[in-house]
Amino acid sequence: MTIKYRIAANHVNHHLFDVSLTFTAEQHQDYFLSLPAWLPGSYMIRDFAKNIIALSAIDAQNQSIELTALDKQRWQLARCTGNITISYQVFAFDLSVRTAYLDNQRGFFNGSSTFLAVDNLKDDPCQLVIEAPTNQPHWRAATGMQRAKNTEKYHFGEYIADNYAELIDCPVAIGEFDSIEFDVEGVTHHMVFTSKHYGDTERMAEDVAKLCQHHIDLFGEAPFKEYWFITHLLENGFGGLEHKNSTILQASRFDLPNPQQKDELSDDYKTFLSLCSHEYFHAWNVCRIKPKAFVPYQLDQESYTEQLWAYEGITSYYDDFSLYRAGIISFDDYLTVLSKAITRVNRGNGQFKQSVTESSFYTWTKFYKQGPDAVNNIVSYYTKGAIIALWLDLTIREKSNQRYSLDQLMRELWIHFGRPGIGTEQEDFINIANILCGEDISEVFTQLLTAKSPVDIAPLLANVGISFTKSKFSKLNSVDTTEDHNYTPYLGAHYKALPLGVQITQVIENSPAANAGIAVNDVLVAIDHLKITDKSIQQLASYLPANQRVDCHLFRDDQLITNDISFIDSPDTGVSLTVKDEALSQQWRAINR
Repeated sequence: MTIKYRIAANHVNHHLFDVSLTFTAEQHQDYFLSLPAWLPGSYMIRDFAKNIIALSAIDAQNQSIELTALDKQRWQLARCTGNITISYQVFAFDLSVRTAYLDNQRGFFNGSSTFLAVDNLKDDPCQLVIEAPTNQPHWRAATGMQRAKNTEKYHFGEYIADNYAELIDCPVAIGEFDSIEFDVEGVTHHMVFTSKHYGDTERMAEDVAKLCQHHIDLFGEAPFKEYWFITHLLENGFGGLEHKNSTILQASRFDLPNPQQKDELSDDYKTFLSLCSHEYFHAWNVCRIKPKAFVPYQLDQESYTEQLWAYEGITSYYDDFSLYRAGIISFDDYLTVLSKAITRVNRGNGQFKQSVTESSFYTWTKFYKQGPDAVNNIVSYYTKGAIIALWLDLTIREKSNQRYSLDQLMRELWIHFGRPGIGTEQEDFINIANILCGEDISEVFTQLLTAKSPVDIAPLLANVGISFTKSKFSKLNSVDTTEDHNYTPYLGAHYKALPLGVQITQVIENSPAANAGIAVNDVLVAIDHLKITDKSIQQLASYLPANQRVDCHLFRDDQLITNDISFIDSPDTGVSLTVKDEALSQQWRAINR
């Protein structure tokens, strides 16, 4: 049986999608409807069903059928036979990559937040008709979903999916968007930008194509017939969500390369390319190679795994490393990016209180619902996972005498788990690493995954000609470092600029800020009776002697609070990485095939 869905965007000013689904009910059969509570790649219960409005059901004779709510996301149909049509609306006003959005400029939806499932029929094929919206004659549609024979690319019309899981894995963007295409290994890749931009599209296509080529070469094949990069552009934004043959990205409008400056490689553009690299790598690593707990996904409740360090950490290792390997950034630039990543882990005490396996397991609460204590009490399985991936890459290279690397481990995972759709256990990573190393590293590998302590990466880096130097922070509000031994003021807080003062976003425990009673969300307005801006606080700190106590004034909620504070010399919890032996560094930089 084919489940027939239809979606229309005729209420753009009210941010409402009209949705319907039709199926044939059999006699004496109970049918249940449900909507996922979360979506793959974003590990938090989001309760998408809260956005469903005016849910109803009718039979072929247009007679109402009773729907009984069983819980917050599940309904039961009264017994009936013949063609049944379910109709409802979805409120869509979330510009993130996770849910749905609709206004008179553009529209977007993930199927997981939009399409009810007929639980009994999830394995049946699905048809989706995306209707052209009224009064929007220039809008187009962009999606990785299979097009029916009568539907052309970028057109509204009929699309098909093999089952419900595929239906909700193919997000759709509609609007008057800009698009470009390029081919890699015979696969057409599409880049879609859903809002106004000024970026150099030819340059983006050239650079992203290099990253796609690298990833396809690494795994040995592309597991999709086409691929879509769909980017929401905002004044300020960053994020991404992976799907099997597409990704939804969120970026700031001016992250894209300036066509007037052909040779410029801004930090913002490098960040955008890294995001593209990260989500594309996920097409293999987590969309197809995935934990056993995710096979199949149980989207009505949390699914726990200790393996996200591998799925996000290894991906985070390759996202920036691939920019170097693809010839987009220099090796020195890559070391700078890596230095900042290690510094982010080292600046707080979270890695002394939580292991990466614990971080993975508690992603549903501690990571995705981070509180003001996060920098002090949790560790990121993305960032520390990337350091463990670096350790694993260098360890395999060293112990195999440069015959193998992390590349081979990922390829083995693809062949034995990703391609056949078999879920992984933690031991699978360890066992493959043992084979590639030619010896048993299980004990030390397991210790790294379960330890609440830093990864000692310095000796392995030294073996490939890279010096690992503990460094001070060069600025108050940055993870940039300096090897200068002179006094460098340190506050132990990060902040963002406001029209009046700066708002505190992080406070490191046992730092001057913490000892002064400064808390997250406080608005710091004056130090030593001088008005503070994000620029002047740095200047003032550099003029004050170390450990001199001065008054500070801040607002907490609407109450003015006066404390005293002193700046101290920066601790050396930052990291600087530099090449000391060019020849040795080639052992790491070489690509093993």
